[in-house]
Amino acid sequence: MTIRRQETSIYPIGKLPQTDLITLLSRTPAGQDARVIFGPGLGRDAAVIDFGDRYLVAKSDPITFATDEIGWYVMNVNANDVACLGAQPRWFIGTLLLPEDKADHALVERIFAQLHAAGDEIGVSVVGGHTEITHGLDRPIAVGAMFGEVTPERLVRSDGARPGDALILTKGICVEGTALLAREAADRLRGQVAAAVVKRATQFLHDPGISVVRDAALVTANGEVHAMHDPTEGGVATGIYEMTEAAGVGAVLDAAALPFYPETRLLCDALGLDPLGLIASGSLLAAVAADSAPRVVQALNAAGISAAVIGALRETPGVTVRDGRDEYPLPRFTRDEIARLFDAL
Repeated sequence: MTIRRQETSIYPIGKLPQTDLITLLSRTPAGQDARVIFGPGLGRDAAVIDFGDRYLVAKSDPITFATDEIGWYVMNVNANDVACLGAQPRWFIGTLLLPEDKADHALVERIFAQLHAAGDEIGVSVVGGHTEITHGLDRPIAVGAMFGEVTPERLVRSDGARPGDALILTKGICVEGTALLAREAADRLRGQVAAAVVKRATQFLHDPGISVVRDAALVTANGEVHAMHDPTEGGVATGIYEMTEAAGVGAVLDAAALPFYPETRLLCDALGLDPLGLIASGSLLAAVAADSAPRVVQALNAAGISAAVIGALRETPGVTVRDGRDEYPLPRFTRDEIARLFDAL
């Protein structure tokens, strides 16, 4: 008798593959609490629970790629996903796992200072959490849970995009990824990219900044918004696919309107990465009624936040890029470009 050995495939660094995630989420037990307005799903930014005259919006996200300023990162990326549903982020609970033999008082002080500074800037209170020294880690890991609130009539569903909507992108491609490359791959960039460019890129974390809380508030206050999404792992390209597929629509993008930062292009070219697939917190994708798009863009620009209409949504599924007379599919990324870089570091 021949015994067949079952082979196990090991996942690479990065998000769980979408096909596996969809399968796992499909097993969510039926009969979920009726107060759950918005539960788990691909491309969904956060959960929404009915609390009477208010909806509670809840989100959890870790910081695993960054080692520098992780307190700032974890506060902002969690707040972003709450804000994308039209809610105001209010309360944060954090878990901080620190590496043995490397964690000292100064490190803990820095991370807590970053958390409180970020919370003060966006109006969020730290209300609890857990901190420990953990075996087997070579760097700090931060995991956050953010809670916010929104009235039912102001809720913005991440699956609400409609054909004919204008697709707006705030800031550029891509804020977080540019800062991460400059901070985490400085040795590889030395001699390939001017030191002044790398130094400027390290500051993208704060300027233009990875928070989209103000961006989301301005969009909802100035236009008819149908969906918002904070592109993170997988970059702006993955964020657009997630937004369109959640709503069952497609999109055509204008290649000339895609706002790439010069620093991002220089760093990505030096490292052989595609900025469209690079982790992208700091930019907000918003699907708004076409007639209100100019007003939304004007309001964002007036507040000092660059924004542009980068395309339009349509009924036909799929996302394409129009470049002059040519039209081609927007690239898909099975994993974030920074995960591919980390494999090589």
